[in-house]
Amino acid sequence: MTAAPTTASTPTTLDRVRAILVLVAVPATLLGAALGSGLLGGGTAEGVGQGAFASDATPLAPAGPAFSIWSVIYLGLAVYGIWQVLPRNHADQRQRWMGWLALASMVLNAAWITASLASAVALTVVIIVALLLSLVAIFEVLRGIRARSLVETVVVDGTFGLYLGWVCVATVANVAAWLADMGLRPEAFAAPATVVLVVVAAIGVAVALRGHGRIGPMLAIVWGVAWIGVARATGEPASTTIAVVAAIVCVVVAAVTVGARLRTHRQPAKA
Repeated sequence: MTAAPTTASTPTTLDRVRAILVLVAVPATLLGAALGSGLLGGGTAEGVGQGAFASDATPLAPAGPAFSIWSVIYLGLAVYGIWQVLPRNHADQRQRWMGWLALASMVLNAAWITASLASAVALTVVIIVALLLSLVAIFEVLRGIRARSLVETVVVDGTFGLYLGWVCVATVANVAAWLADMGLRPEAFAAPATVVLVVVAAIGVAVALRGHGRIGPMLAIVWGVAWIGVARATGEPASTTIAVVAAIVCVVVAAVTVGARLRTHRQPAKA
């Protein structure tokens, strides 16, 4: 059950410190993103580990354009950082519960980029799992307490919904990249890859039902899985089976999300 939005109480010193730390973490996260993309020179995250993160390294690697979703997520995080530092949001109950988790997610994001550039592929798996857990915890907070406004819904729920959905897919791709870095050839886990996509579908369905049809996670999961399908249909390692399964996963996750959202809106309000 989702609780009604709470009225903000008097902010404490800890509230203000949290808000400032989150705001400071935003440019650090963006700087890490710039380093990881090669915008500031040097290598890119995709090229480390003998190309373990390249789009043709594993059957579960999305095509390159998939990663453009990070631009939307980083923009959302930047707006969130500014929104949550406004005095009226310092003592907001949602922010008290999720603010530190949001900070942790940004720190872990930067840590992942650092580890990837250092070619510590195994460490990236540990970090991205921790990142995923922090985003799941944020999802639970946002699910449990309603937003106070449409702006909050878009800035907070929208941003972290996309973030969670994408990291769900990225975690799967990251584990596959680690296996590739360990020497496992793509053909060795081409068949298990279809099973993994079914697991991703199950996760997407679970998020849709538990979140009562939240759009953000669905959009990111469908986006990531669709680009896995595109990569397998148009590039190497080619796999028509994986491409078809990816398409089915996208349809299932989208349909369940829309259905859950419509069912929620049709339910009569309870006194």
